[in-house]
Amino acid sequence: MEAKAVNAETGQGANGVIVTRELRRRYQMGDTVINALDGVSLQIQPGEYVAIMGPSGSGKSTLMNVIGCLDSPDDGEYWLNDKLVSNLKDHELARIRNQEIGFVFQTFNLLQRATALHNVEVPLIYSGISRKQRQQRALQALEQVGLAERMHHQPSELSGGQRQRVAVARALVTRPSILLADEPTGNLDSHTADEIMELFDQLHGAGNTIVLVTHDQQIGDHAQRVIRMLDGQIASDTRNVSS
Repeated sequence: MEAKAVNAETGQGANGVIVTRELRRRYQMGDTVINALDGVSLQIQPGEYVAIMGPSGSGKSTLMNVIGCLDSPDDGEYWLNDKLVSNLKDHELARIRNQEIGFVFQTFNLLQRATALHNVEVPLIYSGISRKQRQQRALQALEQVGLAERMHHQPSELSGGQRQRVAVARALVTRPSILLADEPTGNLDSHTADEIMELFDQLHGAGNTIVLVTHDQQIGDHAQRVIRMLDGQIASDTRNVSS
Protein backbone atom coordinates (compact mmCIF):
# COMPACT_ATOMS: atom_id res chain seq x y z
CA MET A 1 0.00 0.00 0.00
CA GLU A 2 1.46 3.37 -1.01
CA ALA A 3 2.33 5.70 1.85
CA LYS A 4 0.72 9.14 1.92
CA ALA A 5 1.98 12.33 3.52
CA VAL A 6 -0.04 13.10 6.66
CA ASN A 7 0.00 16.20 8.82
CA ALA A 8 1.27 15.12 12.24
CA GLU A 9 -0.99 17.56 14.08
CA THR A 10 -4.27 17.07 12.21
CA GLY A 11 -3.92 13.58 10.80
CA GLN A 12 -4.99 14.97 7.43
CA GLY A 13 -3.16 14.90 4.10
CA ALA A 14 -0.15 17.20 3.93
CA ASN A 15 -1.60 19.10 0.93
CA GLY A 16 1.70 20.28 -0.45
CA VAL A 17 3.50 19.47 -3.66
CA ILE A 18 6.69 19.48 -1.55
CA VAL A 19 6.81 18.51 2.12
CA THR A 20 10.04 17.94 4.04
CA ARG A 21 10.38 16.94 7.67
CA GLU A 22 13.60 17.25 9.66
CA LEU A 23 15.86 16.67 6.64
CA ARG A 24 19.48 16.02 7.52
CA ARG A 25 22.40 15.56 5.15
CA ARG A 26 25.95 15.13 6.39
CA TYR A 27 29.26 15.09 4.54
CA GLN A 28 32.59 13.84 5.86
CA MET A 29 35.54 16.11 5.05
CA GLY A 30 38.63 14.55 6.58
CA ASP A 31 38.00 14.39 10.32
CA THR A 32 35.21 16.98 10.11
CA VAL A 33 31.50 16.27 9.67
CA ILE A 34 29.63 18.99 7.75
CA ASN A 35 25.92 19.26 8.50
CA ALA A 36 24.82 20.53 5.09
CA LEU A 37 21.17 20.12 6.11
CA ASP A 38 20.39 20.22 9.80
CA GLY A 39 16.71 19.55 10.42
CA VAL A 40 15.00 21.30 7.48
CA SER A 41 11.19 21.21 7.50
CA LEU A 42 9.14 23.08 4.92
CA GLN A 43 6.00 22.85 2.84
CA ILE A 44 5.43 24.27 -0.65
CA GLN A 45 1.94 24.44 -2.08
CA PRO A 46 0.98 23.82 -5.73
CA GLY A 47 1.32 27.04 -7.72
CA GLU A 48 3.76 28.75 -5.32
CA TYR A 49 6.81 30.66 -6.53
CA VAL A 50 9.60 30.15 -3.99
CA ALA A 51 13.20 31.38 -3.91
CA ILE A 52 15.73 29.51 -1.78
CA MET A 53 18.55 31.89 -0.91
CA GLY A 54 21.68 31.96 1.20
CA PRO A 55 25.45 32.36 1.05
CA SER A 56 27.85 29.66 -0.13
CA GLY A 57 27.84 26.78 2.34
CA SER A 58 24.38 27.65 3.69
CA GLY A 59 22.81 24.41 2.49
CA LYS A 60 20.69 25.80 -0.34
CA SER A 61 22.35 23.70 -3.03
CA THR A 62 22.08 20.54 -0.93
CA LEU A 63 18.42 21.27 -0.32
CA MET A 64 17.93 21.77 -4.06
CA ASN A 65 19.59 18.42 -4.77
CA VAL A 66 17.28 16.64 -2.33
CA ILE A 67 14.15 18.41 -3.63
CA GLY A 68 15.26 17.56 -7.18
CA CYS A 69 15.78 13.88 -6.27
CA LEU A 70 19.44 14.20 -7.23
CA ASP A 71 20.46 13.24 -3.68
CA SER A 72 18.86 11.53 -0.68
CA PRO A 73 18.87 12.75 2.93
CA ASP A 74 20.61 10.82 5.71
CA ASP A 75 17.61 11.37 7.98
CA GLY A 76 14.14 12.86 7.72
CA GLU A 77 11.39 12.64 5.13
CA TYR A 78 10.75 14.18 1.74
CA TRP A 79 7.28 13.88 0.21
CA LEU A 80 6.62 14.90 -3.39
CA ASN A 81 2.96 14.96 -4.38
CA ASP A 82 2.10 12.80 -1.35
CA LYS A 83 4.72 10.20 -2.29
CA LEU A 84 7.54 9.47 0.14
CA VAL A 85 10.63 9.75 -2.07
CA SER A 86 13.38 10.23 0.53
CA ASN A 87 14.09 6.50 0.81
CA LEU A 88 13.74 5.49 -2.84
CA LYS A 89 16.49 3.66 -4.73
CA ASP A 90 18.48 5.42 -7.48
CA HIS A 91 16.46 3.99 -10.39
CA GLU A 92 13.22 5.00 -8.67
CA LEU A 93 14.55 8.52 -8.07
CA ALA A 94 15.50 8.74 -11.77
CA ARG A 95 11.90 7.94 -12.75
CA ILE A 96 10.55 10.59 -10.34
CA ARG A 97 13.02 13.17 -11.70
CA ASN A 98 11.88 12.51 -15.26
CA GLN A 99 8.16 12.59 -14.50
CA GLU A 100 7.78 15.17 -11.75
CA ILE A 101 10.62 17.70 -11.96
CA GLY A 102 11.66 20.11 -14.71
CA PHE A 103 15.25 21.30 -14.27
CA VAL A 104 16.72 24.59 -15.47
CA PHE A 105 20.46 24.98 -14.92
CA GLN A 106 22.85 27.93 -15.08
CA THR A 107 24.90 26.23 -17.82
CA PHE A 108 21.90 25.31 -20.06
CA ASN A 109 23.14 21.69 -20.55
CA LEU A 110 22.01 21.50 -24.18
CA LEU A 111 23.13 18.98 -26.80
CA GLN A 112 25.36 21.07 -29.06
CA ARG A 113 24.75 19.13 -32.29
CA ALA A 114 20.97 18.90 -31.84
CA THR A 115 18.32 21.40 -32.87
CA ALA A 116 16.29 23.32 -30.31
CA LEU A 117 13.32 21.07 -31.07
CA HIS A 118 15.30 17.88 -30.47
CA ASN A 119 16.86 19.28 -27.27
CA VAL A 120 13.37 19.90 -25.91
CA GLU A 121 12.18 16.49 -27.07
CA VAL A 122 14.94 14.54 -25.27
CA PRO A 123 13.18 14.05 -21.87
CA LEU A 124 10.26 12.37 -23.69
CA ILE A 125 12.32 9.79 -25.59
CA TYR A 126 11.91 7.12 -22.90
CA SER A 127 8.30 7.99 -22.11
CA GLY A 128 6.82 5.54 -24.60
CA ILE A 129 5.03 8.12 -26.77
CA SER A 130 5.46 8.30 -30.54
CA ARG A 131 8.01 10.53 -32.26
CA LYS A 132 5.21 12.62 -33.75
CA GLN A 133 3.69 13.21 -30.30
CA ARG A 134 7.12 14.04 -28.86
CA GLN A 135 7.72 16.65 -31.53
CA GLN A 136 4.26 18.14 -31.04
CA ARG A 137 4.84 18.44 -27.29
CA ALA A 138 8.32 19.91 -27.87
CA LEU A 139 6.95 22.49 -30.29
CA GLN A 140 4.23 23.45 -27.81
CA ALA A 141 6.89 23.94 -25.12
CA LEU A 142 8.96 26.13 -27.45
CA GLU A 143 5.85 28.17 -28.20
CA GLN A 144 5.37 28.66 -24.43
CA VAL A 145 8.79 30.30 -24.19
CA GLY A 146 8.42 32.31 -27.40
CA LEU A 147 11.01 30.44 -29.44
CA ALA A 148 9.04 28.30 -31.91
CA GLU A 149 10.54 30.13 -34.89
CA ARG A 150 14.05 28.98 -33.84
CA MET A 151 13.17 25.31 -33.44
CA HIS A 152 15.53 24.13 -36.20
CA HIS A 153 18.55 26.08 -34.91
CA GLN A 154 21.38 24.50 -32.94
CA PRO A 155 22.63 26.04 -29.66
CA SER A 156 25.65 27.61 -31.44
CA GLU A 157 23.18 29.59 -33.56
CA LEU A 158 21.30 30.94 -30.55
CA SER A 159 22.02 33.73 -28.07
CA GLY A 160 22.51 33.00 -24.38
CA GLY A 161 18.97 34.06 -23.59
CA GLN A 162 17.57 31.88 -26.39
CA ARG A 163 19.57 28.89 -25.15
CA GLN A 164 18.09 29.35 -21.69
CA ARG A 165 14.61 29.56 -23.21
CA VAL A 166 15.26 26.23 -24.90
CA ALA A 167 16.35 24.85 -21.53
CA VAL A 168 13.15 26.15 -19.93
CA ALA A 169 11.08 24.58 -22.72
CA ARG A 170 12.87 21.27 -22.12
CA ALA A 171 11.97 21.54 -18.43
CA LEU A 172 8.32 22.16 -19.32
CA VAL A 173 7.88 19.43 -21.91
CA THR A 174 7.21 16.62 -19.42
CA ARG A 175 4.53 18.78 -17.75
CA PRO A 176 6.25 18.43 -14.37
CA SER A 177 4.87 19.09 -10.91
CA ILE A 178 7.61 21.63 -10.21
CA LEU A 179 10.12 23.72 -12.14
CA LEU A 180 13.43 23.68 -10.27
CA ALA A 181 15.82 26.42 -11.42
CA ASP A 182 19.41 26.64 -10.18
CA GLU A 183 20.88 30.14 -10.72
CA PRO A 184 19.09 30.32 -14.11
CA THR A 185 20.49 33.76 -14.97
CA GLY A 186 24.05 33.19 -13.76
CA ASN A 187 25.54 33.08 -17.28
CA LEU A 188 23.47 35.93 -18.71
CA ASP A 189 23.92 39.69 -18.96
CA SER A 190 21.55 41.83 -16.90
CA HIS A 191 19.17 42.66 -19.77
CA THR A 192 18.83 39.02 -20.83
CA ALA A 193 18.48 37.97 -17.18
CA ASP A 194 15.52 40.35 -16.85
CA GLU A 195 13.90 38.74 -19.90
CA ILE A 196 14.34 35.23 -18.47
CA MET A 197 12.88 36.28 -15.13
CA GLU A 198 9.90 37.83 -16.95
CA LEU A 199 9.44 34.41 -18.56
CA PHE A 200 9.45 32.73 -15.13
CA ASP A 201 6.89 35.29 -13.94
CA GLN A 202 4.67 34.36 -16.90
CA LEU A 203 5.07 30.65 -16.24
CA HIS A 204 4.11 31.18 -12.62
CA GLY A 205 1.10 33.19 -13.75
CA ALA A 206 0.09 30.21 -15.89
CA GLY A 207 -0.03 28.03 -12.77
CA ASN A 208 3.42 26.44 -12.62
CA THR A 209 5.03 25.69 -9.26
CA ILE A 210 8.54 27.21 -9.32
CA VAL A 211 11.42 26.69 -6.90
CA LEU A 212 14.33 29.00 -7.66
CA VAL A 213 17.76 28.64 -6.05
CA THR A 214 19.80 31.86 -6.17
CA HIS A 215 22.20 34.08 -4.27
CA ASP A 216 21.02 37.18 -6.17
CA GLN A 217 18.51 39.34 -4.30
CA GLN A 218 17.15 40.88 -7.51
CA ILE A 219 16.34 37.41 -8.79
CA GLY A 220 14.84 36.36 -5.46
CA ASP A 221 12.58 39.42 -5.51
CA HIS A 222 10.58 37.84 -8.34
CA ALA A 223 9.36 35.06 -6.04
CA GLN A 224 6.28 35.20 -3.82
CA ARG A 225 8.16 33.62 -0.96
CA VAL A 226 11.80 33.64 0.10
CA ILE A 227 13.37 30.89 2.21
CA ARG A 228 16.78 31.89 3.54
CA MET A 229 19.25 29.20 4.51
CA LEU A 230 22.13 29.51 6.98
CA ASP A 231 24.34 26.76 8.40
CA GLY A 232 22.08 24.02 7.05
CA GLN A 233 18.92 25.42 8.60
CA ILE A 234 16.07 27.68 7.55
CA ALA A 235 16.95 31.08 8.96
CA SER A 236 13.77 32.79 7.70
CA ASP A 237 10.71 32.07 5.57
CA THR A 238 8.95 35.23 4.44
CA ARG A 239 6.52 36.52 1.83
CA ASN A 240 7.67 39.06 -0.74
CA VAL A 241 5.38 42.08 -0.51
CA SER A 242 6.47 43.28 -3.97
CA SER A 243 5.60 40.07 -5.84
